[in-house]
Amino acid sequence: MRILIINPNISESVTELIANESRRVASPGTELSFATAPFGVAYIETRMEALIGGYAAACIAAERHGEYDGVIIDAFGDPGLLGIKEMLDVPVVGMTEAALASACLLGQRFSIIAISSRIKAWYLETVERSHLTTRLASIRSLNDPLRDIGSVQEDYSERLKELAKEAVEKDGADVIILAGAPLAGLACALEGQLSVPVVDGVSSAVRHCESLIALNPGKAVAGSFAKPPIKPNKGLPPALAAILDRTC
Repeated sequence: MRILIINPNISESVTELIANESRRVASPGTELSFATAPFGVAYIETRMEALIGGYAAACIAAERHGEYDGVIIDAFGDPGLLGIKEMLDVPVVGMTEAALASACLLGQRFSIIAISSRIKAWYLETVERSHLTTRLASIRSLNDPLRDIGSVQEDYSERLKELAKEAVEKDGADVIILAGAPLAGLACALEGQLSVPVVDGVSSAVRHCESLIALNPGKAVAGSFAKPPIKPNKGLPPALAAILDRTC
């Protein structure tokens, strides 16, 4: 099976973290390819930035159409996810929805550890969209300015571990979700250092996408995830316009 993994921000250092963790957990025979947004911001923490990242991800998915059996949107908050699900006939998995699914299988209540305080509102709305707020124990985050998005783990691994411990001890979390592609691989590095299971969104997304491809559940031709109706359009990138104009 072939999986396209899209980083909706412009940071190649983050794509490298994503690639390392994805390759670590992918099943033998799974072919992974990676793409970084050609425009946008260094990392996504607001609704507006998510809008830009979602459009960038949709453009990449359209340009690479036919080269994959499944797609992963690898930014916590899942920018553009629902629209890309409408656009494609293959499984499309978001890092957040995958991490939440894994957490719900491991415990009753989960906490999310984030890299910035500004990002918390958007993350909460993502959990609300999944109808899982009753299982959310807390969202805790770093509050310091980031030196570089690719060095968050190097700069703040101890503080991130402290936040996870606080979520368990003070908020009652049964599971910790380390949020965001810049934290890819940190869950593996923290193995045995926390008293509850720790979920990595990147590895969760790879495994869930593999499962959906193997299940071959069929494609939506009705309901809210059926393809968008064909209509006149203007100014779209050629690949995106072409996939929106498809009748099958």
